[in-house]
Amino acid sequence: MMRSPRVVALGGGHGLATTLTALRAITSEIIAIVTVADNGGSSGRLREEFGFLPPGDLRMALAALCSDDEWGRSWAEIMQYRFTSEGDLNGHSLGNLLLTALWDRDEDIVAGLDRVGALLKVVGRVLPMASEPLDIEGEFITSEGSELVQGQIQVATAKGKMESLRLIPASPKVCAQSLQAIADSDFITMGPGSWLSSVMPHVLLKEEAAAIANSSAKRVLVFNMPEADSTNEFAGYTPEEHLDLLLRKAPNMKFDYAFIDPTALSPHSNLQVVIEGLGGELLVRDLVQDGAPNHHDPKKLTSAFSHIFA
Repeated sequence: MMRSPRVVALGGGHGLATTLTALRAITSEIIAIVTVADNGGSSGRLREEFGFLPPGDLRMALAALCSDDEWGRSWAEIMQYRFTSEGDLNGHSLGNLLLTALWDRDEDIVAGLDRVGALLKVVGRVLPMASEPLDIEGEFITSEGSELVQGQIQVATAKGKMESLRLIPASPKVCAQSLQAIADSDFITMGPGSWLSSVMPHVLLKEEAAAIANSSAKRVLVFNMPEADSTNEFAGYTPEEHLDLLLRKAPNMKFDYAFIDPTALSPHSNLQVVIEGLGGELLVRDLVQDGAPNHHDPKKLTSAFSHIFA
């Protein structure tokens, strides 16, 4: 009997959760490696107060991988529950508080994630990309000149042409378990998600980018759906611009497969030529979620992944 493929999924937020939901239908050998630069909402408040990793994206990944039974589904729902009050707890997610409590007690980030994973009976494992919280800083050129923007939310929603992008600190403490997972994987997926805040951090971290490039795993890129409003954030730019940005930061990166929905592909796109130049294959597939044209359908992604994992 053939073993399940070992898959590492890179990203953050809702995009990574969608990928994880799709992957869990194919394999139980999943490791999510999550960005840790969130600075807004409940995560931002807890990060500021305790100095730990922002827990929100990690919590979402755990919930996406929970066991498909009453126990797992009920705990995943509880983890996502947000308090509504007039006090300090307003807006906080219970899962964020649980992770922060474990980290505050034991000061072991990975052990806390594994403990919550055991509670949810998750399929696979969730790890952070770094062992300390990060910030993202970008320089954008607008009609009014150059603007330096810092913070995940601020960068993701900045206007103008992005001139530069970097992590703060530039050389953070890397999560050793994440690097080992990349080295041991059969497939590595990147995307979809907010390109600057969820995808790009994984190639801005030099050690992680080198691990991805040097891994014997097959690398799979999932392009975003077109945004309803292309001026909303950088994620509204074209797939070609997304890929160019990624390769500017990781020029040695190769991809074996790249998935894109036909609605995101322009009639005169040279994306296929570029992907083939990277040694890969561009796979145009129906991936859109019915009634939500800016989102991927997890079941359609499952079908797409199944064909390359076979």
